[in-house]
Amino acid sequence: MDDLSERPGTDDEDRIPGRYANSFAVGYNAFEFILDFGQSYSETGTSQVHTRIITNPRDAEALLETLKESLGQYEQKFGAIRKNG
Repeated sequence: MDDLSERPGTDDEDRIPGRYANSFAVGYNAFEFILDFGQSYSETGTSQVHTRIITNPRDAEALLETLKESLGQYEQKFGAIRKNG
């Protein structure tokens, strides 16, 4: 799905809070991946983690494939994403 308006919705989904993240960190061991999401503040040079997702390697790989597919669809619709720097 390339558009939030195309997602199937439920009443429960409306109660899930959304959080903005522009800072990410990934850790792993033999059994799990740890994904930290946070917000980076350029004024102070600090970042604060607000969400941690822990998942197994198989589902981490599925997430990677979903992101690749979604980014490809995004770029087809809106053009290439420019890299910072």
